[in-house]
Amino acid sequence: MTDKILNSRLLIIVIIIIFTSAFLWYLLNQPTRDFIISLPGMDNRPLTIGENDSVIIGEFFEIFNEPDVYNSGSWPRFRGVDFNNISNNRTPVAESWPLEGPPIVWQIDLGEGHAGPAIHNGKVYVLDYDEKAKADALRVFSFSTGEELWRRWYNVLIKRNHGMSRSIPTVTNEYVITFGPRCHVMCSNSTTGDLIWSMDLIRNYGADLPQWYTAQCPLIDDSIAVIAIGGEKLAVGVNCYTGEIVWETPNPDNWKMSHSSVFTTTFHGKKTYVYMAIGGVAGISAEGDDVGQLLWSTTEWSPTVVAASPVFPGNNEIIVTTGYGAGGAKFRILKTDTGYEAILIEKHSPKEGLASEQQTPIVTGEYIWTINPKDAGALRNQLACYHVSDLTYPVWTSGKENRYGLGPYLLAGDIMFLMNDDSELFLYKIIDNKSAQLLAQHKVFEEGVDAWGPMAYIDGYLILRDSHRMVSIYVGL
Repeated sequence: MTDKILNSRLLIIVIIIIFTSAFLWYLLNQPTRDFIISLPGMDNRPLTIGENDSVIIGEFFEIFNEPDVYNSGSWPRFRGVDFNNISNNRTPVAESWPLEGPPIVWQIDLGEGHAGPAIHNGKVYVLDYDEKAKADALRVFSFSTGEELWRRWYNVLIKRNHGMSRSIPTVTNEYVITFGPRCHVMCSNSTTGDLIWSMDLIRNYGADLPQWYTAQCPLIDDSIAVIAIGGEKLAVGVNCYTGEIVWETPNPDNWKMSHSSVFTTTFHGKKTYVYMAIGGVAGISAEGDDVGQLLWSTTEWSPTVVAASPVFPGNNEIIVTTGYGAGGAKFRILKTDTGYEAILIEKHSPKEGLASEQQTPIVTGEYIWTINPKDAGALRNQLACYHVSDLTYPVWTSGKENRYGLGPYLLAGDIMFLMNDDSELFLYKIIDNKSAQLLAQHKVFEEGVDAWGPMAYIDGYLILRDSHRMVSIYVGL
């Protein structure tokens, strides 16, 4: 009996020694010691992001082709000439398509992203990310042929995060301004590509990099570039000729940069820049001796994620929307003896009324159009129309059989072009500003994914993209 006990104890000791030796060997030679946690958006991309201090904005320039002589209409910035995503171009639009869809004029490959195009003086301007060169690149193409004319670019490391570049350039006869994913602002000559000035909002103003990178589209207003920062300053105005800062808006409550873009409108005869930051909504003077000064602000609308920009239905009101559970709201701007004040008229969740997760709604007369977000209950991802006096009950919807995800949409006269996440293009005819008839649909890219970038339209040509390609399609008669 004693021998059996002794043998058992020896066996246990031997097992312990073997296990301990194996464990020590594993600690010293473990094959997983170089592994990192797998995070969404990190696959096969740089593991770290380069410091902004190492970036030389606009450092490189290349010319590929001479511009052709084609002159056309203009879609010079986010949401077009009049900031409303509506083209009043007189070119007739076809109300039906052949079985093979509207003809593709040209197609080009892009880096992964959702940055839409701007069109001006026969050129298409796109802010792209070149993964091979690890560079933000302002790429300029011929509107008529799709040939690349020139590009100005600079090295910056960006990891994949639901795409890379998102912002649309703004273009005039003299300037083109881009807003890079890591808050790099670049102003170039829109014809020659010559670099005029640049700004690093993180390095110069302590801006916080937004989630999923920047999506703000810059604004040029009478040769002044208006840029929201949400760092040491809420916004700045920059002289496009010189790069000189001509005004700065204080940011006492430390609001952060959102994905929303600055727009201009008029309240009580006062021209105003309106910005939806992370923290609240603000109106900034756009004229006079107080230009750049805060006119009014409100924290009664302060969702944690904001992508859509504000819209203006008239009556000194603004409508703001987002997804992610926040929904929408309406404010009226009052003029008082001491200044201006923003009064909340209504606020609702996505299930209770008009909302938009990514695209900015379109106002047509007394009606407003949106694609409701995925958390809108029964109306999720439907195209819907509301009267501006009642944002809680739609007057028309596309129905549960027609859902469109996060896709972009615009109006050319009374024709709406709308694209879903999978790059299927839909043709609607708007009736009396408040209802729509589906006329046609066509899959643009067979394997199209994440087709979220805003579209541009001029002269019967529609330019759109999915996450990797951009095409020009002829949709005129």
